[in-house]
Amino acid sequence: MSHAIATPASGPDLLTAPILPLLLRFALPNMVAMLAVALAAMAETGYVGQLGPSALAGMALVFPFVMLQNMLSAGAMGGGVSSAVSRVLGAGDGQRANVLAVHALWIGVFAGIFFTVLMELLGAWFMQRLGGKGEDLAQAVAYSEVAFSGSVFIWVVNTLSSVIRGSGNMRVPSVTLVLVALAQVFLGGALGLGWLSLPPLGMQGVAAGGVLANAAGAVFLWAYLSAGHGKVKLSIRGTRLVRHHLQDILRVGAVACISPFQSVLTILILTRLVTSFGTEALAGFGIGTRLEFLLVPIAFAIGVASVPLVGMAIGAGNSQRARQAAWTAAALATAILGALGVVVAVAPDLWTTLFTREPIVIQSSASYFLWAGPFYGFFGLGLSLYFSSLGAGKAAGPVLAGTLRLAVVAAGGALLAYWDSPAWMIFALVGLGMAAYGISTVLFVKYTPWGAS
Repeated sequence: MSHAIATPASGPDLLTAPILPLLLRFALPNMVAMLAVALAAMAETGYVGQLGPSALAGMALVFPFVMLQNMLSAGAMGGGVSSAVSRVLGAGDGQRANVLAVHALWIGVFAGIFFTVLMELLGAWFMQRLGGKGEDLAQAVAYSEVAFSGSVFIWVVNTLSSVIRGSGNMRVPSVTLVLVALAQVFLGGALGLGWLSLPPLGMQGVAAGGVLANAAGAVFLWAYLSAGHGKVKLSIRGTRLVRHHLQDILRVGAVACISPFQSVLTILILTRLVTSFGTEALAGFGIGTRLEFLLVPIAFAIGVASVPLVGMAIGAGNSQRARQAAWTAAALATAILGALGVVVAVAPDLWTTLFTREPIVIQSSASYFLWAGPFYGFFGLGLSLYFSSLGAGKAAGPVLAGTLRLAVVAAGGALLAYWDSPAWMIFALVGLGMAAYGISTVLFVKYTPWGAS
């Protein structure tokens, strides 16, 4: 079954128009929005850097859980929402699209509540298992308790944005997410560092900025859809929950959720390994992984843009065009991420000094980028092909590739810990895992038949 995302009827012919211009047209609005979200996270790291190395180390401990929530709500489950809405709109069933929007909202609300309860009850324990202790752990918990109290707002913003994207409207969710990111940057600085003569609240204030910004975004998108301004109207009253409507969304979203868990588990393993080298090494590693938070939306935007091109071509029986779209998207993602990786490997201070002036932390980050940066292109390659494979209904191979990356990091990490290896070898393991992911994904896609499922 194809999971293609519908596009407006007035748009270009997805089966005949040149592929690269189509990819850019679909990718750019989402890329701008996702980059804005990533830049807000970078600004947060900059604020936290002013609070000292322990705060930076604490951010490194909590960051994998923040990233997991965003990847699940915006990418994985969001993909399921967009896919379900777009399919029924493509079939001309606008009323069912309205019903699916309500079901998607409730999925987002309950997922947000789950994340809040989970992190409030077990967040400190999770971060202790990563090796957090003392002031590092205290700073992580201070951020986590506030940030995850607003999980519902993040899930609602990303869920409703996905509903609107599924209707073929990229502008409204993109503009909304950009404004949310700008508000988060301002509020995080004002509350965390004490701008405008406000009392500085430290880590709690930085986290509160994100909660308030996403709450405003959630209210706006809720009002926008409830007023019927888009192709889909959010009519909560009178819409009862039905199992098969939930299944329409979860059938795609649940499969897509495997990939974020693999990615975050990989980072958790690496974070646990780095904690043994002390606060400065952990802070440097955290700055490095923050750049990957910027790389993910680039690859995500390009990969998602390929989904309707691949899916519609498969549906029309044109597997050759489907593969052409997939390889074009993969080449674009590889080129962009590969170039950024080389830049930070050669000149790491361009990134690191945005967040800290501590010499030991800068040295740790430089070592990370030297060994991991040259392999960022492989990461973009694998992630782009993963989304293209969703469009073809052939996601098993890329999921296995993510499992291989996880296995490489887990097995290699166990050996390095046993040998009491230096930190640079762990950073090199990061690059090796990315290479394994990218190359194996290419092989799976190349040798998996694409056609009607």
